[in-house]
Amino acid sequence: MPAAAPLPAVTPTMEKFGHPDGLIAEYRWWAVLLRPKQPTLGALVLAAKARVSAFSDLPREAFEELSEAVAGIETALKAFCAYEKINYLMLMMVDPEPHFHVLPRYVGERAFAGFKVADAGWPGPPALDKAAAPNEEQRRAVIAQLRALWPHRARVPGGGADV
Repeated sequence: MPAAAPLPAVTPTMEKFGHPDGLIAEYRWWAVLLRPKQPTLGALVLAAKARVSAFSDLPREAFEELSEAVAGIETALKAFCAYEKINYLMLMMVDPEPHFHVLPRYVGERAFAGFKVADAGWPGPPALDKAAAPNEEQRRAVIAQLRALWPHRARVPGGGADV
């Protein structure tokens, strides 16, 4: 008998990256969270809402919905920080559930609510070791702005649902 398909759930990886407070948008199978340490302004975590340890173990519906989550990310981040490139890193070395670190990339520095972040790795690989952490007020401001910029098709905390 085949294994039962996973059900959407909050995972330890999501909690590590700030769920529920850092939640920007949520789909049935995906959560978008502000990355606590920001190697570039607007760095996010796109986390699968399934307790599986292999990307291939996600249900077909999660892969179908992934394009909606990516479109939301790119629309909101383009408006937020005018990135020039975007990197999706799936590392899964420490946190076992499937997730991507989403890094908007740009020449120089970007700032919001007094929080300034240079892309120290541009034009090469992202400099994850150069990440800065916003203070609580800045973190809340970035989250609120990204929620406000989020396009339809996701549940945005404090903004209703359109899923």
